[in-house]
Amino acid sequence: MTGTRQHESATSNRVSEVVSAVVEQKLDLVALAPSDNLFYTLGFSPIADERLCLLLLSDHGAVFVVPALNAEQSAGHVTGVEFLPWADDDGFQSALEAGLARVTPGGARRVAVDSLMRADHLLALQREVDGSADYVTADVVLGGLRELKSTRELELLKESAHTADRAISAAMDACRTGISEADVAAIAAAEFRAAGADDVGFIIVASGPNSALPHHHTGTRVLQDGDAVVIDLGGRRGGYWSDITRFAVVGEPTAECLEVIDVVEQAVQAAMAAARPGATAGDVDAAARDTVEAAGYGEYFVHRTGHGLGVSVHEQPWIVARSPEVLRDGMVFSIEPGIYLPGRFGVRLEEIVFLTTDGCERLSELPRTAEIKAS
Repeated sequence: MTGTRQHESATSNRVSEVVSAVVEQKLDLVALAPSDNLFYTLGFSPIADERLCLLLLSDHGAVFVVPALNAEQSAGHVTGVEFLPWADDDGFQSALEAGLARVTPGGARRVAVDSLMRADHLLALQREVDGSADYVTADVVLGGLRELKSTRELELLKESAHTADRAISAAMDACRTGISEADVAAIAAAEFRAAGADDVGFIIVASGPNSALPHHHTGTRVLQDGDAVVIDLGGRRGGYWSDITRFAVVGEPTAECLEVIDVVEQAVQAAMAAARPGATAGDVDAAARDTVEAAGYGEYFVHRTGHGLGVSVHEQPWIVARSPEVLRDGMVFSIEPGIYLPGRFGVRLEEIVFLTTDGCERLSELPRTAEIKAS
């Protein structure tokens, strides 16, 4: 496997920023595997496989222990980092030992590791580090950095959102009696690619009683007259994700369905009004949840209100009940309340918003009004 992931623009090298955070967190070592964290830091990431590949960072600098077959391409995208390539017939041991000697000459007692690192690579790292070292995930370093989007990151997120708008519009247009969930998803995927998405990440098409399953696996069920349809999809462009959910009804909606749609829409509006710098993530969740509970549907809102979005489809901040995290200008996250009536139907509406000094703005240019489709 030779696949890689790279930024569509000039390499974004945040090594010095991460090293400064390492010092601030009083860590001796951060080890990043091929992952979103590595992509964020270097603007490039080989695809993770069985070959050990680790970016080692400390206040002594940064070293990239990389398989030789990935070294040349990596070097074409990454600057300011020392490379220690290793060949298959030699194994990674010597390169890893040399890398640790460079960045932790006095040993390491506090180590942060990528949460997506393979277990066998973590064990190999632990064998070389002081046996009494304490380990945490690299989120303590990268999480806060990734939360605040730069102007360029926001541009990329808007471009990615545009591809999702086109994909979900195509999916909504396809919702008719007689078409399967899988066929609607295929139409959305084709439009995603036509709109310029690099990767189609996920497409949930949940019809009828399946719409009451928040993370339904799109299947072969055929849409029928009267069906509620939840469509939730996301993909990547330029390394940054999109994520959007819209709702349709095939034929005439029932009075109860219209009521639930209205409650969910009110919850979205309440959460967006609460989303501003200085508020907490818990405040935003409470604004949505209180609206749903006041309408008598509280027990059917079974998940958090939202999550951050960036180089990962789910990242900090977490918009969850009672979270004390204070929201800041530059954060990007979803607002996606839902009501799910088991065995019957569900409704979810989702916006991705970014915080400004005055409040929040959404990335999508599409309305949230439910589409009523001819049967």
